[in-house]
Amino acid sequence: MAAESLSADKAEVAVAETQARGQTTVQATATASRPTREGAEVVQSTPARRIRRASAVGVREEMAEREELGEFRIWLRESVSSAPSWLVSMVFHMILLLGLGLYWLPAEAVDEVRQLVIASNENQPLEDLEALADEPLQEINVEITAEAVEVVSKVEAEDVEISPADDMEAAAVHVDLDDFGLEHAPRNDLLASAGTYMGSGLSGRGSKSRAALVRKLGGSAGSEKAVTAALKWLARHQMPDGGWSFNHCLAPSCQGKCRNPGSTAEARNAATAMALLPFLGAGQTHKEGKYKATVNSGLYFLINHMKISPNGGALNEAGGMMYSHGLASIVLCEAYAMTQDKGLHNPAQAVVNFICYAQDPGGGGWRYEPQQAGDTSVVGWQIMALKSGHMAYLRVPPLVVKKAYMFLDHVQAESGAFYGYTGPGTGQATTAIGLLCRMYLGWKKDHGALQRGVQHLAEWGPSGGNMYYNYYATQVCRHWEGDVWKKWNSVMRDQLVNSQAKGGHEAGSWFMPRGDHGADRGGRLYCTSMATMILEVYYRHLPIYRKQSTEEEFPE
Repeated sequence: MAAESLSADKAEVAVAETQARGQTTVQATATASRPTREGAEVVQSTPARRIRRASAVGVREEMAEREELGEFRIWLRESVSSAPSWLVSMVFHMILLLGLGLYWLPAEAVDEVRQLVIASNENQPLEDLEALADEPLQEINVEITAEAVEVVSKVEAEDVEISPADDMEAAAVHVDLDDFGLEHAPRNDLLASAGTYMGSGLSGRGSKSRAALVRKLGGSAGSEKAVTAALKWLARHQMPDGGWSFNHCLAPSCQGKCRNPGSTAEARNAATAMALLPFLGAGQTHKEGKYKATVNSGLYFLINHMKISPNGGALNEAGGMMYSHGLASIVLCEAYAMTQDKGLHNPAQAVVNFICYAQDPGGGGWRYEPQQAGDTSVVGWQIMALKSGHMAYLRVPPLVVKKAYMFLDHVQAESGAFYGYTGPGTGQATTAIGLLCRMYLGWKKDHGALQRGVQHLAEWGPSGGNMYYNYYATQVCRHWEGDVWKKWNSVMRDQLVNSQAKGGHEAGSWFMPRGDHGADRGGRLYCTSMATMILEVYYRHLPIYRKQSTEEEFPE
């Protein structure tokens, strides 16, 4: 039995060794070791023993391998073998890319980074930071001396995109530039002098130059007295909210004491603008002058009635439509140009932006509603507003000016000597408007059509009642000067001075019953405003064609 057991044990060892080498002779060896029945019983129990022995060998080998490789390397190998193939590939390529990046990093870049952290020179002493921290702060006394702005604008600045051509040079006006003015100031000074008078088209309104201009250019003591009386009448008929109404009887100080109210009481913006224009023409602003409180309230009224949109600031309204907007725009632009009040900059630019938006995109004109095909009457007020904005350093796109040329070409007759309403014609008022627009838009004094048009105005002479025609024609003749102006002025000036109301509550006002359609709609306020601005023509705008004066044209 012992021999048989020994033989069986040897067989088991042989089988185990054979399995370790990967051979497959287990069954043959087991069969050779079965000489007896009892041996067979022993052999039948040897598979479990062989498994245990093989396991023991495997454990010993594994332990030896762990001692040789180390726990970390064994863990790493097992992790790699059990990880998905895509993960192994991703890690490998990341390591490869990092290695390539480090290899190709330029030496200059490394050196450049090193230079950022190089300490200062050894001989250079470092500042004592603690001493600086303990140093007491210096007290700064700031004394505010600037005068408070009386007009507070509720209009926020907006970058309104009018056209791709919004790159026009700034306007021709001589002002003390503030921080906002530098952005839009012209590259050259377009204003040198007008005759012996220095300044821009609006500088004649100042008290220093006004009296001299009146004496030299055809005014009189009677015309200046009439202007003074007109301003008093306008101030007395201001409404409590700061605006005016064409129905002047609604003013608390009037209560129907003055006759001839206008029929368009709802056009408050237009009425307020027409009342303010004579104050500005006389040099009265919200900053200085006898009527600065009156002007301040009127400007506040217009700004608060402005409707802001991406298209700009709109002051058109029922009854006045785009007439209202054009008139109010002139007021805001002139007030801003005369005072450089920052509070007026955004409202003035906003109304100019709306004029540009409201232009008929096809024909280049303006009419009652925005982007409607134009008529010469409404066009006149919009171009005057754009000119005032141009003189105030506000942005006026050249494309808008070019389209306005297109409209005037459309309504002209005889190559530009006459102008119609919505098409070619020869009306007196529309011709005067067209000629004045041509002057402002750059026609020279030697232009043949302009010369013929001025001669027609001289032949027609001032009207006895059509104040609309008189207003525009007076400006044309004033800019033309010479004999044409002297003849026109002598009739127009005396006619207005003699027709002004002299007594009662109407003192200082005008009403022309045989006037244009504006007299019926605007009443006494309209007639008074137009007559006053005509009598201010000596200083309200300096002449365009005066010798030695520089040009104030819209850039093309």
